[in-house]
Amino acid sequence: MAERCLGDATQLVERGLALRFTVTDSKGNERKAFALRFGGRVYAYINECAHIPIELDFNPGDVLDLSREYLVCSTHGAYYLPQTGLCVGGPCPGRRLEPLPVSEHDEQLWLQEGLYR
Repeated sequence: MAERCLGDATQLVERGLALRFTVTDSKGNERKAFALRFGGRVYAYINECAHIPIELDFNPGDVLDLSREYLVCSTHGAYYLPQTGLCVGGPCPGRRLEPLPVSEHDEQLWLQEGLYR
């Protein structure tokens, strides 16, 4: 399985700004994505609100709400659990953000290529 290095994992601060990057889906479309550290783990998602596919962050990498407890769409106000991407408030409850498979090793953040739509 091919991995792509996304950068220095130590730069992802707990509940801090997300790392933005792009992926190419199975149809050849380039899509925006982000990774963030929450609860000591790194989670990554396609950067599209489940309500209407627009990027969550108005300011680059700023995907958490003011309490730093939820991912939030700055346009629609949808709230998501960082650990699962499940929408728990706003216009799309029950829908999810599309997760991406990432791992940390050698102090780097790695995306497992090809394991997403």
